Amino acid sequence: MSDQGDIVDGRFELLERLGSGGMGTVWRARDTVLHREVALKEVRPQGPELSGDAARVLRERVLREARALARVNHPHVVTIHQIVDVGPHPWLVMELLPGRTLQDLLEERSLPPREAARLGRELLSALRAAHAAGVLHRDIKPANVLLRASSDRPDAVPPAVLTDFGVAALQGSTQLTATGELIGSPEYIAPERVRGTDEEGPASDLWSLGLVLYIAVEGVSPLRRATPLATLAAVLDEPVPPPVRSGPLSPVLEALLVRDPARRPDAARLDTMLAAVADDVAWQPTETAPRPPFTPPAPPPPPGSRSHAHARPPLDPPPDTTRRTPLRGDARGRTPVIVAAVAVALALVAGLALALTLRDGGGGGAEGKDGGQAAGSGSASPRTKEPSPRPTDTPTGGKPTGPSKPPASGRWIAQLHSEPLSSSAATRDRKLAAVRRTVPEAQYLRSDDYASLHPGYWVFYAPGPFADGRAALQFCAERGRTSGTTCVGRYLSDSAGDLGLQCKPPASSPAGRCVRS
Repeated sequence: MSDQGDIVDGRFELLERLGSGGMGTVWRARDTVLHREVALKEVRPQGPELSGDAARVLRERVLREARALARVNHPHVVTIHQIVDVGPHPWLVMELLPGRTLQDLLEERSLPPREAARLGRELLSALRAAHAAGVLHRDIKPANVLLRASSDRPDAVPPAVLTDFGVAALQGSTQLTATGELIGSPEYIAPERVRGTDEEGPASDLWSLGLVLYIAVEGVSPLRRATPLATLAAVLDEPVPPPVRSGPLSPVLEALLVRDPARRPDAARLDTMLAAVADDVAWQPTETAPRPPFTPPAPPPPPGSRSHAHARPPLDPPPDTTRRTPLRGDARGRTPVIVAAVAVALALVAGLALALTLRDGGGGGAEGKDGGQAAGSGSASPRTKEPSPRPTDTPTGGKPTGPSKPPASGRWIAQLHSEPLSSSAATRDRKLAAVRRTVPEAQYLRSDDYASLHPGYWVFYAPGPFADGRAALQFCAERGRTSGTTCVGRYLSDSAGDLGLQCKPPASSPAGRCVRS
């Protein structure tokens, strides 16, 4: 075993052990010829000495790492200078990176979503360069991410560098992998790699990147179990718990951590998604993990109590119908006319009309037998926690056009944008105004009101009516919205089984489920 002070290849003096793992030890060393410090990796697996075929396979794997890294010249990929092929173990001479690993940082704290998104973009750029050179990393994990020491960003995560391509596989070169051999860290391995199918490709590295970002923000490993075999079983079959701390990064994590590699976003789309989070711009949710169970709101206090007097929802004005096509069978489009007529006829009893308006929450409809609005004005979903606030920005500066109550269940809409519920009302309304520049009739709803939508968002939408998802996409195409980031056909329903009813523009991805069967 090598020790401090040893000279390797008559040139490299070992100064300090920097770290070790299952495939060897990394030293800080001095190049006595060029008078510079380098990182020297002694490729020596833990356990008994290898001999015969096993030693030959290991040596070939080291050569493969050197060739893989030599093909990638990128600021977020560690630079390899040369290989020293001397017995009993080969050595890799690499760029010495002052700093520490992402694993070291995560043992101290988790990352906020925006910082994680920025880190993710750096690692993704490294992977894109590697994939373009035909190289799959296959072992992306926090311990293999080095953080450069940086004085420019003392309070932020330092720039990341992806290293340890020791288990990388050159695309089209699999002869060095024995049948049934599994290379990599179990909890980060993509399901298709565990299955050993021919689906392995760049999407497999993106799964691993998704796990790294999930752990970085959530602070827990969602698939780690007590043993490697149990971990692999979890990777294959167990659902990934929905993120709870990731905020705007949650849709990105859910998009990556799906077991069908064909459903994961490609590198270009993923970079756009991460950039949106890093720049504090909301991104369209992506159909992924199962919806978490709904927790019903606490029952209201009894009538007449002190708290009940303050529990009355705010009064919302009726919706503006000047820029909206009324829904078939929906009387809400006629509400302003009805209210105006009633106001004229009952001018002498305005006080009574006001009292009725306050009692009915400003919708202008009579209460039905179940305590909700009458069917003619759109019944509220049983999942409604609170009435949706009205928007403040409008395309004309006139009356608000946002709905006073959630739209009825059982209809298609054209989803134009989604904004996290954590955003301020001013931010939400400003972005709604931007959408209305091209779709003046746009409104918004609260996604928590429908089991068929992902929770936690204000959804900006065009109400239709639309016969199916394709009709919604046609509406968007006529207004120049032809990508999955600007329009998606969605089905509003109280059934979680309708979560998959998502119709995407053909130009961005397969159309999806556009018709409710």
